[in-house]
Amino acid sequence: MEKMPKWADVLLVPLISLLLAGVLSALVILAIGESPGKALWIMIDGAMGSKYNWGYTLYYATNFIFTGLAVAVAFHARMFNIGGEGQAMLGGLGVALACTYIPWPHWSLAILGAGVASAAFGALWAVIPAWLQAKRGSHIVITTIMFNFIASALLNYLLVEVLKPKGSMEPATGKFPEATHLPNFHDMLAPLGISFSRGAPANVSFIIALLACVFVWLLIWRSRLGYEMRAFGHSEPAARYAGINPTKMIVISMTISGALAGMMALNNVMGEAERLVLNATEGAGFIGIAVALMGRNHPLGVVLAAILFGALYQGGAILAQDTDIPVQLVLVIQALVILFTGALDNMVRMPVEKFFLARRLGAAKAKKEA
Repeated sequence: MEKMPKWADVLLVPLISLLLAGVLSALVILAIGESPGKALWIMIDGAMGSKYNWGYTLYYATNFIFTGLAVAVAFHARMFNIGGEGQAMLGGLGVALACTYIPWPHWSLAILGAGVASAAFGALWAVIPAWLQAKRGSHIVITTIMFNFIASALLNYLLVEVLKPKGSMEPATGKFPEATHLPNFHDMLAPLGISFSRGAPANVSFIIALLACVFVWLLIWRSRLGYEMRAFGHSEPAARYAGINPTKMIVISMTISGALAGMMALNNVMGEAERLVLNATEGAGFIGIAVALMGRNHPLGVVLAAILFGALYQGGAILAQDTDIPVQLVLVIQALVILFTGALDNMVRMPVEKFFLARRLGAAKAKKEA
């Protein structure tokens, strides 16, 4: 029997966690002499107050959807993929190679080729730690963290020594050909007679991210492979007894996870920067962990959590720009949200479970007495 209703698990627990993070953030803002109400309004307006701001919120959300899905897929097989950051970096390398060295005639073909390349490079960077765990017993958390650093060093070397245009001092590739430039929301909506900010970076890769959510839902809850992954995640001994190969589940789940993380590069590398630069991921691989936890590893929850964190990123940037609140404090606010929705989840969950259990027992007792 479930300890609490599904709606409470999906909505109530994250909402209480958000409220607790908000209360602590308000106290911190009060402590430095600023108004929490004013700060909250600036963040909301900065994230959603205009089409331009929405464009940035959805741009960040696109990154977090891909990395959140990557964590969620691995978690259903009880694999904790901490390597989304490195996998996204290598996905960016795949996009850069596909866009730079293949003469695409149109962006619609380029995004398919770049998508395959980004997924392949991200999957490759995930399958090595997966194989090490399956065959050598190396812990996936440790190896994926190590591979983040290796990916960063590898990308740094390639951008400085190999991919940097001749005569350039910046560690970055050259601008991708115009045929590979992705349409942003303004370009997509203008033919429909809908206006949108021309300068906002949200682009067609947001649609790709939503399609990835549908794919993950079908995979996890509507396919035999997804059933085997969930069975393996719930109990490895029972899965073995049922004939499920643990090595296969570890490798496949991490391969899909890495591919999803790598596809984030469609948004930030191909869609926004239109070239590969250092630190293009901007920590999105780690934010994906909090997004997956807050979204309960369900694609719909991941989308909602990603939009929330996108709003926090964009609204926080405007807050630091328009007030005397330092940018470091904005990071503290974001960290508090991650802390309560992720690390301290059980602190909220356990009292809520006790509340619903007490209600259920009370109702059963009253019914018995009647």
